[in-house]
Amino acid sequence: MAEFRLPPNSRIKKGKHHGKVEGSAKVRRFAVYRYDPDSGENPRLDTYEVDMDGCGPMVLDALIKIKNEIDPTLTFRRSCREGICGSCAMNVDGSNTLACTTAIEAVKGDVRVYPLPHMPVVKDLVPDLTNFYAQYASIKPWLQTRTPPPPDRERLQSKEDQEKINDPSACILCACCSTSCPSYWWNSDRYLGPAALLAAYRWLVDSRDEATGERLDDLEDPFRLYRCHTIMNCTQACPKDLNPARAIAETKKMLAERRH
Repeated sequence: MAEFRLPPNSRIKKGKHHGKVEGSAKVRRFAVYRYDPDSGENPRLDTYEVDMDGCGPMVLDALIKIKNEIDPTLTFRRSCREGICGSCAMNVDGSNTLACTTAIEAVKGDVRVYPLPHMPVVKDLVPDLTNFYAQYASIKPWLQTRTPPPPDRERLQSKEDQEKINDPSACILCACCSTSCPSYWWNSDRYLGPAALLAAYRWLVDSRDEATGERLDDLEDPFRLYRCHTIMNCTQACPKDLNPARAIAETKKMLAERRH
């Protein structure tokens, strides 16, 4: 049987333990991935004891408390704290999610926090999203038209047409879906991934857009689109309850219908 192991410099070592909280019956332990590329050391897993009597209910609240009161060297992204910006996407208890909308009580035992999987790590819980954003930009996520706009109003569409773009427009580019996709793990240099393909679909079904043919031409590629194998991890991982897998299937259907 083949045995697969991480390279020696990628193996996670036991990290530091940050003290026991005295005088509180509500203490939770957080095991947090730590990595500093400037140190030259392997990643490690630090543990923190957090007094929940003085902490908010979400995982992000605990991370902020850790950074403010226990370990200021901890690094992570966050912004809105309302599940809107996607900044605090990370892997909590084995699932890609938003730390700001994940309740600590929903996790049994130690709360294990890692960066989004299968992406280069800038530091600690911060993944390098350079390639992810470049793929999003590659699908030209803006309205493309050839006809001039009406002189006295906006480009209008029916309520029915507007509803087609409602869900895909709600994507916050948190990358939870793409980093949960095995096809993206192994082919992220060529496969666009669920997030970019969901964004592409949003423009394909926009009744105001006039570049449908060109958009489909760009997607008709063995890797950019068809590397999707309908595993459905993306839909399960989406914190906004969107369905990237269905959008990808509908895009494939549009390409198939165009051939006939």
